[in-house]
Amino acid sequence: MRVICPNCNSKDIGKIGTNQYYCWNCYVELSVAGEQVSSIYQVEEDGSLQSLNDLFFEDQVLPAQ
Repeated sequence: MRVICPNCNSKDIGKIGTNQYYCWNCYVELSVAGEQVSSIYQVEEDGSLQSLNDLFFEDQVLPAQ
């Protein structure tokens, strides 16, 4: 599956786990369910994840392309 970052539209995405990807351009983590991005997280300095779902989703799921 080819994943494109919904934040910056970069194709520079790396797989970091099962259904989990990382954008090397804007440093967000993506969770994918099926063919769609289901969650987006900002990686904080301490390594914790801050959800960005409220900025990207309004009861919809973005296609992973």
